[in-house]
Amino acid sequence: MKRTFLLLTAMVGICALFSMRTADEWTPLLDKDLTQWENYLSYAHKPGYNGKIPTDKSGAPIAPIGYNKDNGKVFSVLNESGGPVLHVSGEVYGCLFTRKSYKNYHLKLQVKWGQNKFEPRKDKLRDSGILYHSNGEAGAEYWRSWMLSQEFQIMEGHMGDFWCQANSAIDIRSFQSEGVMNRVADHKQPFGTFKTGSDYYCMRSVNHESPAGEWTNLELICFEGKSLHIVNGNVVMVLNNSRYITPDGKEVPMISGKIQLQSEAAEVFYRDVLIKEITALPKAYESLF
Repeated sequence: MKRTFLLLTAMVGICALFSMRTADEWTPLLDKDLTQWENYLSYAHKPGYNGKIPTDKSGAPIAPIGYNKDNGKVFSVLNESGGPVLHVSGEVYGCLFTRKSYKNYHLKLQVKWGQNKFEPRKDKLRDSGILYHSNGEAGAEYWRSWMLSQEFQIMEGHMGDFWCQANSAIDIRSFQSEGVMNRVADHKQPFGTFKTGSDYYCMRSVNHESPAGEWTNLELICFEGKSLHIVNGNVVMVLNNSRYITPDGKEVPMISGKIQLQSEAAEVFYRDVLIKEITALPKAYESLF
């Protein structure tokens, strides 16, 4: 009996150590067949888009391309010597989204711009984004392309900006807006509210994007409704109290969900997309909240 008890105790200890070890390991999300992802494509939007469902010449609504119908290879994988690289052509608005939902995690990846741009952004900055805490069906927001979510903006000169997607809401340490001027993130400022019908866009505190043609390192840390946008090792935004607002005005916590990578009229490459679970905010960032 004593021997059996000791054996069981040892096994429990080993399992606990294994759990601790694996919880701290990074899990790669990219492989050559995108086995951990699905996709959704909506429309090749045109200049003058007004937020309504596009129509044909007769005025009839045009259906979006839909789920997992990427015949034009908007999302594809390049098998490079250093590992798989995700290529997003950007030609059609939509998203690549994880099959799994995630809560309390640290995500990191590298991003680099391609050359091509498409309507309606041919004369605008290259654009993409990480959409986190994604819930519900795609097509819920203005461009009818993405899920209800919070956005970590990926844009030339604007790495780490924030957008509300659909009816999401969140609080961000930021300078107040004034007239046509948007809020600007600053970790020493009080939290301001972002939601539809109010401030819904916030600029990152400082531009830390890598020079053109080079990879930029991005990190997203999410824990119990708190999140951090980190660019090349620098915190550019501190966010708290992630939630969404119901049609009757009720605020509901939104602290988990799928992760989307946007296709938004610009060619972009992603590599080294890694994620790991966390059980607390890293101590280096605790004081920011």
